[in-house]
Amino acid sequence: MPLPLRTGRARFAAAGALSLTVLAGCSDSGGGGGGSSSAPATPPSSPSSSPASPASSRPPAGGQVKVSIKDFTFRPTDVTVTPGATITVTNDDTTTHTMTATKGRVFDTGDIAAGKSATFTAPSKAGGYPYDCTIHPFMTGTLTVK
Repeated sequence: MPLPLRTGRARFAAAGALSLTVLAGCSDSGGGGGGSSSAPATPPSSPSSSPASPASSRPPAGGQVKVSIKDFTFRPTDVTVTPGATITVTNDDTTTHTMTATKGRVFDTGDIAAGKSATFTAPSKAGGYPYDCTIHPFMTGTLTVK
């Protein structure tokens, strides 16, 4: 019976090594930030950072929207804005991220280093604009312009 135990441990060790390799690939090496603005990071507003808040936002009255990135997640994930609204993306994570339209690159923040922010203008044409982080493509969301 010792053979299955060793096989199980070997599998566990291999899985652990793979996990460390994947995590190392997502760590911040101190670089990046080329496309980020020098504006100070601002904490996200309470509705978008609350765990109980909805996954989408309504068009803002003032034409400004704040999106934060934390724990490899856009908050909120789905954002609804008016045409030409100003969107500020704050990276509250430990590594560089982007917020980039997946079709046609209609908007792209460029690299946003940890603790930094970037601002862009929403498209003027109404519609849904899927986006992701080009560095971590599993991070996705939708910008809806109404």
